[in-house]
Amino acid sequence: MEHYNFAKIYMTLALFAIVLSSVTIEVARAQGICNVSGEGLMSCRPSITPPYPTAPTAQCCNALSHADMACLCSYKNSQLLPSLGIDPNLAIQLPQKCRLPNPPRC
Repeated sequence: MEHYNFAKIYMTLALFAIVLSSVTIEVARAQGICNVSGEGLMSCRPSITPPYPTAPTAQCCNALSHADMACLCSYKNSQLLPSLGIDPNLAIQLPQKCRLPNPPRC
């Protein structure tokens, strides 16, 4: 009988862990930086990842249109971007490629 209770507790904890990790993933997707949502950032990723970056999509450009450009420029020399596989030089070209008014001069 104790074995049954242990199995029941274990299954409950496992289910709780799965639900908690799912919630954590959704919160991470909602998080963003510099007024760009996580989803917006992900839409720009193909355009800032070498070796074959693509042209920015309309979704990417729309996300960037709401960005705090000074904040984004602060990441230019950060080791964070290269550690994520992002080329900072490609990233700072996006506002111009999206034809946003007054692209930043990082």
